[in-house]
Amino acid sequence: MSIVKEIPLFSSLTDEEIKLIDQIVIKRTFKKGEYIFFEGEKGDKFYIIEAGQVKLIKMIANGDEQILNIFGKNDIIAEIVAFDKGNYPASAVTMAKTRVLVFEQEKLEELILDNPQIAIKLLREMSHRLRRAQENVRDLALKDSSARVAGLLVFLAKKYGVKKKDKIVLDLSLTQKELANMIGSSRETVSRVLGKFEAQEIIKTSRKKIYIFELDKLKDID
Repeated sequence: MSIVKEIPLFSSLTDEEIKLIDQIVIKRTFKKGEYIFFEGEKGDKFYIIEAGQVKLIKMIANGDEQILNIFGKNDIIAEIVAFDKGNYPASAVTMAKTRVLVFEQEKLEELILDNPQIAIKLLREMSHRLRRAQENVRDLALKDSSARVAGLLVFLAKKYGVKKKDKIVLDLSLTQKELANMIGSSRETVSRVLGKFEAQEIIKTSRKKIYIFELDKLKDID
């Protein structure tokens, strides 16, 4: 059975091309809180999450940890190093026990030199991902604090929320400061906005969990 057949990045590949990818992939498992790679290390591998959650973090000037992104099942981490041979621009830390598929840059390069059509298909998919990321950054910059918090909650709910009866549960153990760092805001602002959403009975917060009762109302905040 193919290891990578269900991964969206490879959805445009033929069965024969999938078999070639399967030959170079390695599986690894990390415990919660383990570093997959560190900022500044040589970027000789990229990763696809098979199960679990990973946060991409960067240390900022005052010593705080800024969360750049959170990744889950089928997400790709550090794919840019597959082509530019640079260092990892941030660190990746697991938020739960996590299984990943590991791709070594050298082996991938050998594969696509022999099969250039694979490179074209992968670059096309990565270009789509980059375009979506740029659109998200643009949209974020144009929104006020309430809309940015609402947008973050909608994103997290869609990607990691667990549906339970009349609510969606977010159990990511993220502090208000970490949420604030993800949208370029302050902890005080995020706390105020979350309090406002609670007063409107859109959400409820409890011990690093967030319960979302009115996802559609969050989507309408702009």
